[in-house]
Amino acid sequence: MSKIKICGLSTIEAVETAVKSGADYLGFVFAESPRQVTPEQVRAITENVPDAVKKVGVFVSPMSQEVEAIIKAADLDFVQVHGEPLTETVSVPIIRAVSIRKSTALPEAGVPEAGVEEYLLLDAPPAKYMGGNGTVFDWEAVDPAKLPQEKLFIAGGLTPENVASAIRYFQPLAVDVSSGVETDGQKDLKKITAFCQAAKEETHVSATNN
Repeated sequence: MSKIKICGLSTIEAVETAVKSGADYLGFVFAESPRQVTPEQVRAITENVPDAVKKVGVFVSPMSQEVEAIIKAADLDFVQVHGEPLTETVSVPIIRAVSIRKSTALPEAGVPEAGVEEYLLLDAPPAKYMGGNGTVFDWEAVDPAKLPQEKLFIAGGLTPENVASAIRYFQPLAVDVSSGVETDGQKDLKKITAFCQAAKEETHVSATNN
């Protein structure tokens, strides 16, 4: 049963809509991005978020000390790392983001010998920013059967229109969207609701058919 992550949140209205629509993870960008927020902002807009909904901080090539400070300041439950990976553990689980190209060698997320990451996120190659660029990677460049589906997040150009296809193809732990629920660069509350509804409907269909 695939869960839902709404990323790049920066307003209380978008956070509340994501929670009410059934999102399981809320993503907050601490790297350079139009969606960049501060730990103080995250604290303020997530004050009433239920404990069951997990807060994810998104970083690019960070230092462990920086990440740990923001975990505490923003009260994060997970961190998502693009670019250079962390070489040390931090106090919450790490989601390792990998940009998919034809020649990409995937790390074995969840295998202790592979590093400190516990989860794997597949994303499109970076454009101006490491993520949230609204482009879909070549799904057929990876074999879902070789992926740790119970630890797998799928991102990269997902929308309310194609999220069902992503769930059918990858059967991931979670699907992750940012620009696909925006209009003119701002979170669109109707699109957030539509994305969550489409993901939940496909998850229900997949569960019924298995």
